[in-house]
Amino acid sequence: MATTAVGQRGGVWARWRDLPRPQRLRVGGCAAYLLLLTLLFLQPLIRLTVYAAQSDLDSYILAVPFISGYLLYIERGRYPAMYRSSIAGTVAMGGIGIAAVAAGIGWRGSLSINDGLALMALSFMSFVVAGGFLFLGSKWMAAAAFPVAFLVFIVPLPDAAVNWLKSASALASASAAQLLFSIAGVPVSQDGVVLSIPGMTLEVAKECSGIRSSWVLFISSLLTSHLFLRTRWRRIVLVAFVIPLGILRNGFRILVIGLLCVYVGPYMIDSSIHHHGGPLFFALSLIPLFILLWWLWHQEQRLNLAD
Repeated sequence: MATTAVGQRGGVWARWRDLPRPQRLRVGGCAAYLLLLTLLFLQPLIRLTVYAAQSDLDSYILAVPFISGYLLYIERGRYPAMYRSSIAGTVAMGGIGIAAVAAGIGWRGSLSINDGLALMALSFMSFVVAGGFLFLGSKWMAAAAFPVAFLVFIVPLPDAAVNWLKSASALASASAAQLLFSIAGVPVSQDGVVLSIPGMTLEVAKECSGIRSSWVLFISSLLTSHLFLRTRWRRIVLVAFVIPLGILRNGFRILVIGLLCVYVGPYMIDSSIHHHGGPLFFALSLIPLFILLWWLWHQEQRLNLAD
């Protein structure tokens, strides 16, 4: 085992030494650039980490850099070994990074903690990508497009986007629940986000919109479609499926709570299935997602074998 490990390290070192000196300097320069950039942004990155760890919506951010790094590692054989700077990409992404920093400084007094951190995270990510274009070039960045683009999820959703998504999701979930109540034979009427059922009025508040589960489901669908599917339209189908799935999941949760209130008692509105049932319904929503993923993957494999 020790011999194998040494051999693998030697192989990596040998490949590194086989690179022309200018290419080695580029890779080393890129690593030094990323280290320096991280040190410059260390304070906002620490604040972002603490904020995400305490956030109900943004806790997934902690995993994003590790996922991007893992994807870069497992797909390393796809990347070209010849590097050439892309000035256009460097200037464009560097410009976004500078603009985000300037906005964060200029609007500091009027921004929420979330929006301030979102601008700093956007700036950091933009400078990371700018460094990739500067040291590795457009061909390398194109080959690593998904792992690099996945870093955008370190940027918290702005407050305005979160509020809009919560309102839209709450209304759509109420409509889905109204349909499910009707299918279940329960008399129901809907007025916006308010549902009236026998002996109970339910209001789908923004806090019950299921936006966190839907957002994580969306990110998960992007990741799984990239890992397991090869054709673009199948990837689009899987990701697009998440939108109605998230709405139906939340509508089904409202249906279950409503049926419990009708047939067990109104006190079920304060039950654990209401206040702590989110992970259960999220897990249930993964079942149809993975069934669709398996079907799309199976169809893809059959076509590959036929070719």
